[in-house]
Amino acid sequence: MMERRKFVKDCCTLAIGLPVAGAVFASCTSRYFAQIQMSGNRILVRKSEFSFLKNEKRQERNFVFIRIEDEFPICLIKLDDSNYTASLMYCSHQGCETQLEGEIFVCPCHGSEFTKKGKLMKGPADSDLKTYKTESDDENIYIYL
Repeated sequence: MMERRKFVKDCCTLAIGLPVAGAVFASCTSRYFAQIQMSGNRILVRKSEFSFLKNEKRQERNFVFIRIEDEFPICLIKLDDSNYTASLMYCSHQGCETQLEGEIFVCPCHGSEFTKKGKLMKGPADSDLKTYKTESDDENIYIYL
């Protein structure tokens, strides 16, 4: 039989530990929203947005997110050093926000799946994600809306 004092201590530890653990795990999956510059129908994203320091070592992101006002986010994915793809994270089935899971976009509402280039792989959606033309130079990526 558990002593009252141990029971109270265990409950307090759990009550304090769960929120802390939740914050730690949430930070592991946080989205990085790139800084952008808008000019007419063009978004400029610096290639440096894909680099960051972790434990004093330079790391590379495979993708960044872009927020434009109250719209769904755009996911900008690095295919190689000079090629990028940009897709609106809006599922064409019923308008849920897709999630990037590994190399594919998945709709959490009904399970539609799309390639990292926004092409439909599995329904119930019946069309691709909206994608945008991209270009890049030595320092920047341009997304044309």
